[in-house]
Amino acid sequence: MDFSQSVKDLAARSRHASQHALTEEATKTAVVLPFIQTLGFDVFNLEEVTPEFIADVGIKKGEKIDFAIKIRGKIAVLIEVKPISLPLGQAQYSQLYRYFGTVDAKLAILINGREIWFFSDIDEKNKMDKKPFFVFDLQGFDERQVGELARFQKANFDVDAILEAASNLKYVKAAAALISRQLANPDDEFVRFFGRQIYEGTLTKGAIEVLRPAIQAALDEVVRNRIQERLNVTFSKEATATETAEKKEAESAALPDIVTTEEETQAFMIVRAIGAKVIPVSRITMRDSKTYCSIFLDDNNRKPILRLYFNAKNSKSIGVFAAQPDRAETRHTINDVADIYSFAQSIEATIAKYL
Repeated sequence: MDFSQSVKDLAARSRHASQHALTEEATKTAVVLPFIQTLGFDVFNLEEVTPEFIADVGIKKGEKIDFAIKIRGKIAVLIEVKPISLPLGQAQYSQLYRYFGTVDAKLAILINGREIWFFSDIDEKNKMDKKPFFVFDLQGFDERQVGELARFQKANFDVDAILEAASNLKYVKAAAALISRQLANPDDEFVRFFGRQIYEGTLTKGAIEVLRPAIQAALDEVVRNRIQERLNVTFSKEATATETAEKKEAESAALPDIVTTEEETQAFMIVRAIGAKVIPVSRITMRDSKTYCSIFLDDNNRKPILRLYFNAKNSKSIGVFAAQPDRAETRHTINDVADIYSFAQSIEATIAKYL
């Protein structure tokens, strides 16, 4: 079973627990332990998953955290559980906060069987942030978020990569929220900033009110244009035809029984469009085979980015690679090649890690 399907099974458990798990212990059994297993950890191995972990903090002795996860003998993650009936926004998690600075763990998880909040020490070293850098809702998620959750699997676990992604997630989320608010209703300061660049008169209150709808309309137009540009890069008929012709010509000379399909070429163009934010697109290459089509960085077998499994008659899937050192592949079923955009952050992270 691939990771995506395991998360969907976990989501079904969460929905069932919402109706039947009335206590914290029931939440642990119904959802939390299966969640830890989904990440690849052995819940029956006390050297790997320690329940009721004890760590004295100052004058407080014998306090317990629900679970501590160890990797190579060192504590890597602390987990505090709340009952599924308690929204995490209302939960007190002072124990998790106190413990964080006393152990080696750089990650802390607060979970209630539905929401999973991930914390680190991005703002101040060895002091758990007050806000999570990533929130995963088991009853409402998309494939991009599944890709982010996959970072925490035992097989993929790289604390430096996770913390780098955590920092990016936190600030991207904050910036996105700010931009969304301005798109919906630009405030005076925002309008004044642009007004100074485009308005020749004095920026009185009246001038700001005149400029506000114009700037809002301009923002909408920029967003539409960016979307259209991405679609044009990806699905340009001329680019697709050229790429397909070149690929068929190259492959037919060496492997005449392998044909690169239109969908594979479109998928390749999408990966290039995503990667263009990180590197020149010419460094992203494709190599077809009978079983699957591979996309590499610099045509290097040791730098896989994505595999396309498009040869089945009734289904399509992709294999998204984690970056070094393990280069683990996670399979995902997709309905359309455009679904690859859902994994953009994971693809960008893999490319960046190779660099």
